[in-house]
Amino acid sequence: MTTIKDVARRANLGLATVSRYINGGNVREKNRLAIEAAIRELNFEVNEFARGLRSKRSHTIGVVIPEMSDIFMTTILSYTSDILRIKGYSMIFADCRSDDNQELEAIRFLLSKKVDGLVTMPTNQTGFQLMPLVEKNLPIVLVDREIRGLSDNVHAVLVDNAKASEEATQLLIDAGHRNIGLILGPEQIYTSRQRFLGYTQAFTNSRIPLNMSYVQYSDFSVSSGYERTKHLLSVAKPSALFATNYYLTLGAVMAINDMRLSIPGDIAVIGFDNMQASKVLKPQLTLIEQPLEKIAENTAEIMLSALRGELSKAEVRILPTKLHLGDSV
Repeated sequence: MTTIKDVARRANLGLATVSRYINGGNVREKNRLAIEAAIRELNFEVNEFARGLRSKRSHTIGVVIPEMSDIFMTTILSYTSDILRIKGYSMIFADCRSDDNQELEAIRFLLSKKVDGLVTMPTNQTGFQLMPLVEKNLPIVLVDREIRGLSDNVHAVLVDNAKASEEATQLLIDAGHRNIGLILGPEQIYTSRQRFLGYTQAFTNSRIPLNMSYVQYSDFSVSSGYERTKHLLSVAKPSALFATNYYLTLGAVMAINDMRLSIPGDIAVIGFDNMQASKVLKPQLTLIEQPLEKIAENTAEIMLSALRGELSKAEVRILPTKLHLGDSV
């Protein structure tokens, strides 16, 4: 039977160092790698339950997302999970159906599982639902949405939504469009507010009056994107459309096709997120692409740093997007 002494010999480290790592303590990065390599080579089984009792950590991270069907967030979390797994952490997932009450219940459930921290795309924009974790001084990493002023333990990984939206809108303006439809998510959501800000900034920069009849709010779903697009094309009749979410983009293209309009002949289109379905649309769409793997890497990095006690204040990282030119403008 393999023992901790065997692991120490294989890793060429002292017994105390190996014991500290196995019991949940911090060791130097090179020592951690040597210990984990020795554990794998010797098939040594670490008693995670006992390890958690000694370290007062479960080595699990709770996750709450609005919808399990959200390919944007689940793609990010898949990458995040891979990184955390290498560091000895697993993730427990819960969704809240974009409902404030269910979000709070999900967080309470995860707390009952003794999670060490939380990764979430918050539904409630007040931050009230996060207070049970804040009170326990547990690290929280918000993804895609920011809630300011909660505590030093509430971190965030965002993209520069305002700049992305400004760039997309400016491209349409430079192509000669003035009547530009905009389809956003819920008005109270951080990303919607930032993407609307970028849209208005492009008009300001170009000294073009803003017409709010071209702006539509939705619920971030394909059906909502479809309905809002049909409304805009029937009533406001824009010459161009900017859909600010993956599902809104799919819904918009479906509506345009159903109305027997051509892209870009009848209407120019810019969408969001270069996901698989977007890649097969014809003509190829001009799209804002968010760096999903970079978001995941930064989310995992901040969480691990917070768990090691290395962050004395809230860490907010804002990542750039890319504008991929297609044939839709």
